[in-house]
Amino acid sequence: MEKHYINKNLLLKEEVETGRFAWRSPSNIALVKYWGKFATQLPCNPSVSLTLSESTTVMDLSYSFKDFKSKDISLSYFFENKEAPKFKEKIEKFLTSILDIFPFLAQLDLEFNSSNTFPHSTGIASSASSMSALALCLCSLERELFGNLQDEAEFLQKASYIARLGSGSACRSVYPYAATWGEYSNENSSLYFASPLTKIHDIFKTYEDSILIVSSEEKAVSSRVGHSLMKDHPFASVRFDHAKENIEKILWALENGDLKVFGEILEQEALELHGLMMNSTPSFILMRPNTLVIIEKIREFRAQTELPVYFTLDAGPNIHLLYPANIKEEVRTFIKDELVSFLENGQVIYDRVGLGALDL
Repeated sequence: MEKHYINKNLLLKEEVETGRFAWRSPSNIALVKYWGKFATQLPCNPSVSLTLSESTTVMDLSYSFKDFKSKDISLSYFFENKEAPKFKEKIEKFLTSILDIFPFLAQLDLEFNSSNTFPHSTGIASSASSMSALALCLCSLERELFGNLQDEAEFLQKASYIARLGSGSACRSVYPYAATWGEYSNENSSLYFASPLTKIHDIFKTYEDSILIVSSEEKAVSSRVGHSLMKDHPFASVRFDHAKENIEKILWALENGDLKVFGEILEQEALELHGLMMNSTPSFILMRPNTLVIIEKIREFRAQTELPVYFTLDAGPNIHLLYPANIKEEVRTFIKDELVSFLENGQVIYDRVGLGALDL
């Protein structure tokens, strides 16, 4: 059941001092994919992701009390210290949509300044890192001004809820190591916010994610459009049932340290996601020829070495290569010798599983 955060009485009774908050929040890589949504950013199937470490957004929020009364959001937005009108429009619209949760936002002048540690269009979910960082700033603001959300679990749960309203996958980024989102057999699972995965084998806390950039071109279809295509997809119900089966299997593997079962589900989910896009109307093929070449080379390398190296993809052509840190040297040599020549400008982003969001 949804925990309602609507609170129209959350208003400032008197003028407040100026202040500032900043959070660094990571992106995440989905293992079981969320694909298809309903109502307000609710998932048609459960998902689970690994939280990344190096691919992050820093969101800096400064605020001051308005010297005039207005029901509208007042904000300025900077990306890497430059005015960003498109981001401003998006954030203004988002903040307006959640005024029933944070009505005090209309009493403040807000200034945001964000930056990413990774380039745009690289197969890293920037909306996950940016919207989770924004949600954390907003919850910090509520805690500072009203004394609420003192309990850390409550604070993170509300931040996850708010992040979800901005970008579905963002709700998982507030937690360390791994997180689930959506309803499955766990009685604590929820459609409305993510939950930290507490039963995770230590081997997965060491996992590397080497992101192989096949193409940095903008995707032919946005994730928003891709989700909408599931509404009338002929295999939608089969997909949603299969995702529920896969999440149970991969959660067992994550708890028990079974790298083979983990990898098999990982790759199956990636290819199923792209198969769904190929079978949608209209149809989209987001993989590129070099994506397929690299996949075959990964499979050959795994067969020859028997090392637990597996891949996944989000809705794009770039490959996330996942493996434990204890084989990092062998895998990075493989990437350098066998894969780099198939990448755009030889670009690889070396990331790993991380500790979640950080209050700066």
